[in-house]
Amino acid sequence: QVHLMESGGGLVEPGGSLRLSCAASGFTLDTYSMGWFRQAPGKAREGIACISSNYGDTYYEDSVKGRFTISRDNAKNTMYLQMSSLKPEDTAVYYCAAGRVAALSDWMYDHWGQGTQVTVSS
Repeated sequence: QVHLMESGGGLVEPGGSLRLSCAASGFTLDTYSMGWFRQAPGKAREGIACISSNYGDTYYEDSVKGRFTISRDNAKNTMYLQMSSLKPEDTAVYYCAAGRVAALSDWMYDHWGQGTQVTVSS
């Protein structure tokens, strides 16, 4: 059974950094494309980063380009999102997801984690 679990969220000051982890079980991480999504209060869920299953190509939403980095460690079966230069508008619940195609559209993903809260505030 496919299972994803996010961790690493928390409270951070503007300009700070956090690293989110997404531990996968029930499947081998590099057989799926993986994505990070977030949902702020009152807003729709948005895709912010994804990584393809085959060559590890990465894609980012414009607002996080240059600040966030998606990666995966196949040996640990874990995906990461390194976030730096965090802004208050990055505050959201962050979700990881597994799907067949690397895309920033949530309908392309079949499996989802429960989410981890990231709050950027002074």
